[in-house]
Amino acid sequence: MLKASLRGALIVASALGVSAPLAACGPSSKQVKKPEQLTPREVMHRFKPAIVRIENHMGARIGVGTGFFVSPEGRIATNLHVIMGGGILRVKLSDGSVHLAKRVVAIDQARDLAIIEIDPPAAMPTVQLGDSDVVEPGDAVIAVGNPLQLDYTVSDGLISSVRPIENDVILQISAPISQGSSGGPLFNAFGEVIGVATMVSSEGQNLNFGVPVNYLKPLLAHDGGETVAEFAARFKPKRRPGLIKTDAGIVERDVPSHDIAILKDCSREEVLKVFNGIQRAIELGAPLYNDGDHQACFNIYEQTATHFEKDPQLCKGLRDSLGAGLLKAETQGDVTHKAWVMRDTFDGILKVIVELAQRGQ
Repeated sequence: MLKASLRGALIVASALGVSAPLAACGPSSKQVKKPEQLTPREVMHRFKPAIVRIENHMGARIGVGTGFFVSPEGRIATNLHVIMGGGILRVKLSDGSVHLAKRVVAIDQARDLAIIEIDPPAAMPTVQLGDSDVVEPGDAVIAVGNPLQLDYTVSDGLISSVRPIENDVILQISAPISQGSSGGPLFNAFGEVIGVATMVSSEGQNLNFGVPVNYLKPLLAHDGGETVAEFAARFKPKRRPGLIKTDAGIVERDVPSHDIAILKDCSREEVLKVFNGIQRAIELGAPLYNDGDHQACFNIYEQTATHFEKDPQLCKGLRDSLGAGLLKAETQGDVTHKAWVMRDTFDGILKVIVELAQRGQ
């Protein structure tokens, strides 16, 4: 749901036009060269090395977003919500290498923008920033992001509207964006970044939005900042309440607390297989739940748990934990509560697997 969270004064960027020289006598024979228009394929080919995947590791949860280099020295623009949560920030480059974010250089809380920094192995390629003040409805737009596990996904469409939000504006686009694409660049037809993908409305189909890039430009002048650890401490998330209000009533979270001994007979391969399977189920099921399709979400969770629980080759501790969750879900009266029981089951298993990994066993 789009919230009017973009507050503050509208930043007016300097015009980036080119003026033709005045001729001393008669009209000039020189013509101003028009910018080259690019296809989505050409945009991807040219700017893929400047686009990154950002993983926010928060215990058992991993948040995924997108970012793009705005300086050769390793500064990356993204959404603020991509880096929130107090986790370890891992940045994956287009060559597959992974680097830890060292600093949070600057943030704009009102507009959901952030600049982070890595120590790059070399001078990094950057995108070219355009002028979002000249963007109009009907202009072409190209989005690049990392939805779920589908890195470097390209979609194209149009600027549907330039919507005023209090004293600011936001770009509504028809190019589809999905979870994991937050923080990704929105290019115009000339390969210039004119916005940062930021949110998807859950109340309608194909309502996607971006923050105008001119709001990002003041952050580029910042120096210093703070370490990721300092940022995490300053924005430490509040403890989540155990009660969740849903259309089916109040759901009380009850994540099982397993002793690490339940994994004593499990091989490393078995643990990794279950870990990846549960993560994949959540990546598929959670968006369906958020879209209101609680039945489809539960079906994915139930099928995943049943698949592992009925595998005679799987170690007993994991089979028993999944079986207990399936049995508890059967006692629930509606599919919303069933889905949450299975999510609690998954979260409990993920938590103990992460504990095992942290102990180095």
